[in-house]
Amino acid sequence: MWEEVVVFACIGFAAQAIDGALGMAYGVTATTMLMGLGVAPPIASASVHTAEVFTTAVSGTAHWRLGNVDVALLRRLAFAGVVGGATGAYLATVLPGSIIRPFVSLYLLAMGIVIIWRAISRFRSDRSTAASGSTTTHVAPLGVVSGLLDAIGGGGWGAMVTSTLIGWRMAPRLAIGSANAAEFFVTSVVTATFIATIGLELWPIITGLVTGGVLAAPFAAFMTRRLPERPLMFLVGIVIVLLSLRGLLQSLN
Repeated sequence: MWEEVVVFACIGFAAQAIDGALGMAYGVTATTMLMGLGVAPPIASASVHTAEVFTTAVSGTAHWRLGNVDVALLRRLAFAGVVGGATGAYLATVLPGSIIRPFVSLYLLAMGIVIIWRAISRFRSDRSTAASGSTTTHVAPLGVVSGLLDAIGGGGWGAMVTSTLIGWRMAPRLAIGSANAAEFFVTSVVTATFIATIGLELWPIITGLVTGGVLAAPFAAFMTRRLPERPLMFLVGIVIVLLSLRGLLQSLN
């Protein structure tokens, strides 16, 4: 048992280091790994979201202390994400996530290309270090849809929210930090919904993911603060494109 915990702790550390620094990929990485071991999608999503309650709490706090969080945006994202997440967690017990994943992957692919193009074209983030009018207007629908798809697919909150906020020309560190902080509230409600509907299993895996993720969270937040915004935008775009292409290929199999 303890050998399994150590293995999953290493996976949790790596996944959270990526998620905390780039604002995405923890849930996608962990869920893919669990499903590869034969775990049913609803149980995999429930296990990952349980672990994320702890990792996002540490990550969100670290981002807030380092000044990476827009508090007003956090409130709007968290409220909308909770509504979508609770709905998605319930639907995950009756609706296969494979139905919606191809559409999410296409959306993320488009957003990743936009972000990479802006990074290459030397878009200056200091022209808009806060949310634009488009962000303010559409942040609630973004939170609801992202929370819904995150719960159904076992991950994707960070990829959808972060990519969209950066696509709306928000400073990358604020987009990443705010998305990470809001994710704590979303994962808490998603986990509670899963517990009420199907319960939880695989505690050795959850323990390992939590341990590794909590250790990595402060380090990842520090890296977000220190990395230059333009290279960070490029990295975010690359990760989104790779994840979306992988999702599309999986949906065709």
